[in-house]
Amino acid sequence: MVLAAATALALAACDRAPRPATALRLGGDTMGTTWNATVVAPSGVAQSLEPELVAMIEEALALVDDQMSTWREDSELSRFNRHADTAPFAFSRETLDVLRLSRQVSVGSSGAFDVTVGPLVEAWGFGPGPDPAAPPPPEAVAALRERVGFEKLAIDAASGTASKLHPALEVDLSAIAPGYAVDLISERLAARGFDRHLVEIGGEVRVAGANPEGEPWRIAIERPLRDLRETQRVLQVSDVAIATSGDYRDFYEIDGVRYSHTLDPATGSPVRHTLASATVVHESCALADAWATAMMVLGPEEGLRVAEENALAVLLLAYQGEGVREITSAPFDLRFASAGSG
Repeated sequence: MVLAAATALALAACDRAPRPATALRLGGDTMGTTWNATVVAPSGVAQSLEPELVAMIEEALALVDDQMSTWREDSELSRFNRHADTAPFAFSRETLDVLRLSRQVSVGSSGAFDVTVGPLVEAWGFGPGPDPAAPPPPEAVAALRERVGFEKLAIDAASGTASKLHPALEVDLSAIAPGYAVDLISERLAARGFDRHLVEIGGEVRVAGANPEGEPWRIAIERPLRDLRETQRVLQVSDVAIATSGDYRDFYEIDGVRYSHTLDPATGSPVRHTLASATVVHESCALADAWATAMMVLGPEEGLRVAEENALAVLLLAYQGEGVREITSAPFDLRFASAGSG
């Protein structure tokens, strides 16, 4: 799934921490998108640490790519997808952990989040290649749905394996793996002693401690406009992750009908509701990433209900006439009401 951007606004100025500090700003390419990190380090040694930090971050990114990429034929996940058998398949600890987290969100969202919908996404023309001339015929969608469904993937944590209950089942972790990579990098930075940092991959963000000014980090949530880049809100946060998903730039039209890239696993077809973007604030970026996708499938009303049911801090932006309206969950209001949104 293509994820909506949430731009990190780290405002560097003089540091208010007891010791002088420098904000190292690092970045590169990964997973078909970009990664960025801001790491607050002691001024005297900050620049000398840059090669070590870049190497550590790129090592974590390579691990996730090696294991969970669907673009690489030699990745662990690609080999599983070619494993057209119901026999158990041995996974690394990291991939199995992402599969477990995926299932957690699938169960909590009653299947709105489903890592097996890839064949349907491609059938509707949202894979690589040009927009389709026509939507897929209903019989083709029905046939694909026979091999789609998170419940068709059995996970055995004790043995470190997963099994397909349908031999043609395929798994795509692109709606949770970037968030997992953010978590992995953040945790490695913290373990190395860098407890003030921001990590972002393709718009999924996790922050720790204070920003370079000694204040909460300021994370901008984009207004869902196709041709403009404007800010809807700025959230001031520390020690938390934020993920945003949306469909306002990834869709096509045929004969005046708009087809969203967000597929509803329950119908096998693009969603038709008014939700434009969903932002989830969570301690885990992997779970925020997955839940943001689930919200986009559920829509504004059902999404809010499920968010409240799962105690999720959620900001939903729905189309209303020529503008958008904000829909927030009680946990979101509780988190941001007193501090303000920036």
